[in-house]
Amino acid sequence: MSHGLKPIRPIRSFVRRESRLTTAQKRALDKLAARYFIPENNQKLDFDVLFNCCGRTVLEIGFGDGKSLAAMAQAQPETNFLGIEVHRPGIGSLLQALEVAGLKNVRISNRDAIVVIKNQINDNSLDAVHLFFPDPWPKKRHHKRRIVSQAFLSEIARVLKPAGLLHMATDWQDYAAYMMQELGRHELFQNTAGDNEYSEKPGYRPETKFERRGLKLGHKVRDLVFKRV
Repeated sequence: MSHGLKPIRPIRSFVRRESRLTTAQKRALDKLAARYFIPENNQKLDFDVLFNCCGRTVLEIGFGDGKSLAAMAQAQPETNFLGIEVHRPGIGSLLQALEVAGLKNVRISNRDAIVVIKNQINDNSLDAVHLFFPDPWPKKRHHKRRIVSQAFLSEIARVLKPAGLLHMATDWQDYAAYMMQELGRHELFQNTAGDNEYSEKPGYRPETKFERRGLKLGHKVRDLVFKRV
């Protein structure tokens, strides 16, 4: 019997602010999605099969316009990159960059990152996870939407290999402090820079669009690099 109750929807860390696709982005999606997209199912991924080679595998959650992910993939051709992004214009831009550079070491998902991690990624299978400039949800009433939580960190710890790295960056001081607190509370992560210390920006991380926007506003960028123990 129905009591007229709506099913409880999970709190999402993102909103699909879908801007219009450019002609080039739409062409890239139509032409290249089959080559670069991972299956939208709940079967665990075999990275050796997915990338047609063995090697390090890095997950980037929320790659934005994809320029920084494409730059990392081009600079590290021996590393496999799995990128997750919910906004299709950003995916279209990444696909354009991959086609121009002829890159084969990137795969893409357009699903909710939490769904992909929980259902499609095996235990101890990733060498690193990148979370660069996630939505900070600065208003206190929206803090529950922040992707970083103890439950999220436990899922990341599950999929990282021992000594694998979780690298996060933000230009919001409040969110940086929150990330540091949450990671410091989790027993499976150790700060590579020392307790309560932020890391120097690693050379492999390119500057992103959101980073440039934050710097123009006078924000200080903070990197957090933690090791799975």
